[in-house]
Amino acid sequence: MKIENRQQFLVVLTIAAFALLVGVNFILEPLGGWWSSRQAQIKDLQTRVDEGRLIIKREEGIRSRWDSMRKNSLPANTSQAEQNVLQSMSEWARSSGVDLTSVMPQWKTESTNYLSLACRVESAGNMGTLSRFLYDLEKGPMALRLDSVELSSRDASGEKLTMGLELNGLALTLPGKK
Repeated sequence: MKIENRQQFLVVLTIAAFALLVGVNFILEPLGGWWSSRQAQIKDLQTRVDEGRLIIKREEGIRSRWDSMRKNSLPANTSQAEQNVLQSMSEWARSSGVDLTSVMPQWKTESTNYLSLACRVESAGNMGTLSRFLYDLEKGPMALRLDSVELSSRDASGEKLTMGLELNGLALTLPGKK
């Protein structure tokens, strides 16, 4: 090979190597990253679409559950809501045979869409009456959530029990509440 051809060959080889370096580092890798991010985005969107289809299939059940929750929530009028809770507590206590010793309601405003009624209830009875009271409270249609239960014995044999409950009630202040 002649020197002139060798120099031209090396120049062409250097230019090709530089073009390959630029192509790999500045074109191929960014395109590969872009492609991967697009694939991840497409997969995420497909998952969202599938979840949306499932929600659409369950629309009737979700709407009926929401309507039930709206109808059974406490009234937005705080005094009326307290009266409803106290009246229901009295009925459940009377039907189960539990002695209510104290009921202390306290309102909490956490949002403009709802109010919550935190209520501390102290009661006394035996295991059967207290469990019946809890059952009535949980199965009632009122929007109450039982947060904690404390049981303690008032006698050595464990026949007479006291029970402390912490409840939360939900009052929706949304305009469409029925």
